[in-house]
Amino acid sequence: MTTLITGAGLVGTSYAIEAAKRGEKCVFLDPFPRDDYLSRRLGNADYEVVNGDVRSLPALISTINAHRPDVLLHTAGLIGKRVADPIHFGYDLNIGGVMAVAEAARLTGIRRLVHLSTFGAYDWRQDSQVEAIDETFPLGSGAAYSNSKAAQELILEAYRIQCGFELVVLRPGNVFGMGHFWGGSGGGEKVHALIEAGVRGKPAVIPEEQTMAFEYVYANDMGRALDLAATRKDLPSRAVYNVSYGEAITFERLVEAVKASLPGLEIQITPGTPPDSRLTPLDIGRARNELGWEPEYTLEAALADYTGEFRKWND
Repeated sequence: MTTLITGAGLVGTSYAIEAAKRGEKCVFLDPFPRDDYLSRRLGNADYEVVNGDVRSLPALISTINAHRPDVLLHTAGLIGKRVADPIHFGYDLNIGGVMAVAEAARLTGIRRLVHLSTFGAYDWRQDSQVEAIDETFPLGSGAAYSNSKAAQELILEAYRIQCGFELVVLRPGNVFGMGHFWGGSGGGEKVHALIEAGVRGKPAVIPEEQTMAFEYVYANDMGRALDLAATRKDLPSRAVYNVSYGEAITFERLVEAVKASLPGLEIQITPGTPPDSRLTPLDIGRARNELGWEPEYTLEAALADYTGEFRKWND
């Protein structure tokens, strides 16, 4: 089996690490691939990089025809506030990219499309109405990022119904791990800043708006979820799954979990916009029951593993 992955960042490489355990080749499509990052993350795994933009239908089709992937994993796009700065560029990439991916799947007969969505796709203006957010909760909070991810899901659902390919959508919490954060993951950069400061013995400077309660998932657990999404048989037609710890983790708890490995960590909060905390947890029961997935790493174990990887990269 071969997988074509749009975007060569933290999430795509996390899947490729799992795929390599099965002896599978992965092909990355990325306009600005970071070769040093990929070699550090993937080592001797069997992978290839194609320089191409996800919005280019010809680039997608030629890559698919050359490598004949069974699965297309779509991770490319902008995250958070980057989508709105400016919004026309953010939507050109997020919506234009998913349109090209859907058309490529239709025209080439891709068997399964795995789409990386986000817990940010939910309409968090309504979260106080439920005890936990499952996959039936309304989408689109009005923010540029949220609405772009909701639109992506709706577009892909329509293509699936009309074209018949298998579609699996994952809605992860904030993914943390050794990434390069080009896409704009503020939460990922925050966790990285905590780890880096603790290792280097310097205070971590965190913007006030990043001190919210948030859902998280470690990159290694995310890779396993994607691996199951790509390989699990007999999934339902509406295969949509929350992927996270299933709890709103406060900033204070996050810091204490980092301090379990880096007890000397000091924090400096830069005053600014008050945080918009998401206190209603995600329900991950469907991922557990249908995908057979749940986190293997506790928060403390994940951060300890991340710390070890950071040290290795920076020795």
